[in-house]
Amino acid sequence: MTTSTGARHEPRLMRGEVIHTRREPTHHRFRANVVVFQLPLVSMAAQQATGGWAWGLDRTALLQVKTKDHGDGRPLLDWARSQLQAAGIRGVDGEIWLSCLPRCLGYAFKPVSFWFCENRGGDTVAVIAEVNNTFGERHAYVLDCSSGYRPGQTLGHDKDFYVSPFFPAKGRYQFRFRHQPDAHGAALARIEVMGPRGPSLVTSISGRTQALTQRSACAAWAMHPFQSLWVIALIHWHGLRLWVKRVPLVPRKGTAT
Repeated sequence: MTTSTGARHEPRLMRGEVIHTRREPTHHRFRANVVVFQLPLVSMAAQQATGGWAWGLDRTALLQVKTKDHGDGRPLLDWARSQLQAAGIRGVDGEIWLSCLPRCLGYAFKPVSFWFCENRGGDTVAVIAEVNNTFGERHAYVLDCSSGYRPGQTLGHDKDFYVSPFFPAKGRYQFRFRHQPDAHGAALARIEVMGPRGPSLVTSISGRTQALTQRSACAAWAMHPFQSLWVIALIHWHGLRLWVKRVPLVPRKGTAT
């Protein structure tokens, strides 16, 4: 698969680990293993590639990514480019990678997906962090990296979306990423919700990538056949544990979305 610049990009799969650590007002931590897709949307569109029986884009497969799971229903590239245009970001004339949890057994819940938007030289110009909450709402944060992004560099953005009943809609995020241009590299996304004394919540997902093939997708599905259902169950289970620990609830009514 090639982009308009001639660079060759193939879909990738990451078997990663999520670490979720709440630091205040009480300590709470958990780990979970997940499967993540990294799809080069420009290359795939140029080749009209949609996968096969084990993984697919807008087609029936064991592990799927569907257009309706992201953005506003428009084609994925159209939506991503509209977000960049609205944010006044130029120079994304290379690959656009969608890094997300796949849909399993027809069900999807994706707490956060990342869109890495590159220039012709393969440099990251912008990252779109697309967040879903359990109320069926979706919000996108566009992070400007056009001045030059270094792996691990901190990108800040105001928080203005109600995600968890244990945090207000308003606040401040800090993001850090390690996005590799090739398979078999390390990948990292880290999000901090800032509090008055530093990060009050730290969430990260990390792992090593490999080529996304029908065989690797089938093996990943065999290890995590109920991933989507498990993710939503895990969110509610740990929400219950926080409630038992008497972490204060923040009303959703009147918050910004």
